[in-house]
Amino acid sequence: MKALLVLEDGTVIKGKGFGAPGVRAGEVVFTTGMVGYTESLTDPSYAGQILVFTYPLIGNYGVAPYAMVDDFGLPLHFESIGIKVEGVVVHEVCAKPSHWASRKSLDEWLQEEGVPGIWGIDTRELVKKLREKGVMPGVLAVFEEEEPDPGQLLELARRVNYSEARLAERVSVKDLTVYRTARSRGLIAVLDCGVKLSIVRALLRRGFDVALIPYGTPAERVVDLEPLGVVVSNGPGNPELYTEVIEATEGLIECGMPILGICLGHQLVSLTLGARTYKLLYGHRGVNKPAVDVRTGRCYVTSQNHGYAVDLRTLKQAGLELWFINADDQTVEGVIDERRGLLCVQFHPEASPGPNDTAWVFDYFIKIIEKREKRL
Repeated sequence: MKALLVLEDGTVIKGKGFGAPGVRAGEVVFTTGMVGYTESLTDPSYAGQILVFTYPLIGNYGVAPYAMVDDFGLPLHFESIGIKVEGVVVHEVCAKPSHWASRKSLDEWLQEEGVPGIWGIDTRELVKKLREKGVMPGVLAVFEEEEPDPGQLLELARRVNYSEARLAERVSVKDLTVYRTARSRGLIAVLDCGVKLSIVRALLRRGFDVALIPYGTPAERVVDLEPLGVVVSNGPGNPELYTEVIEATEGLIECGMPILGICLGHQLVSLTLGARTYKLLYGHRGVNKPAVDVRTGRCYVTSQNHGYAVDLRTLKQAGLELWFINADDQTVEGVIDERRGLLCVQFHPEASPGPNDTAWVFDYFIKIIEKREKRL
């Protein structure tokens, strides 16, 4: 098969096609991770985006089955069931993977799930463009015979408006979903804006039942579940669009609920309290992003996937203390208000893919919960 990637600025890139034939539109972004493509492609935070891998060879260890699960019944190698990206861009796709757990190639997996891919292109040049001009809308077309009109694909690309798409509603659970542990220490609720299953796994491993709350659920219904704490999850899109989650978060803060915000959740908690957010030029997506704890000076290597950030200048008006800052560009990587039991991080403490250096953030959150329980 052949493929075309057409960007909003008029760039037309020709390559070889893999995965499923078809035309998909989305915001073209890139990740610098060397491994973890099964986790990345199923990460709900990538919904609405065409993902470019900077590492030159992708697919070398194949794809494991969804049926390979952990003790909680969660798939071991995926962050959700089903690929969430609109399309995949790589320099070279491995045709014959080698791994004991592999059951199919990346090409076969994309075919099964109807996702197009392009390979055989200069991803370095593409990423250079995205770094200099910023991420932009694009269209990926994979075809076997007649080549689509690039002009028509360009028109389609220019109609994409990622910043106005309410993508979190699409990837949230539709009904209340509860995961149980054998010896529960209590319940933690997750406001699901596209939660990664590794966040659920991290809470279950610490002995807590987990309730995934559908997008738009008001605070009083969350409180009715009597959770010990609430996680506002990661997810895709512009945080300012999700007013229903902001309203629910406000109600939970008012009733003194301990809250851990992760990625999009960090932005939503900050917006709730009066801070502002803005769109980054090309975002932070990868597994080697340095985040410095400003209280200790210690730097952690973190996994990240976001295109928006909290404005440092607005933290004071929100009553939030800066907790982490990005060592590369000094953007906000975390805020804290321990008095109100609020912990928020822009990075992913659950990793997957990536390092587990900041898994202690979950333990810190548990300590906040335990302190609150003692007071009550």
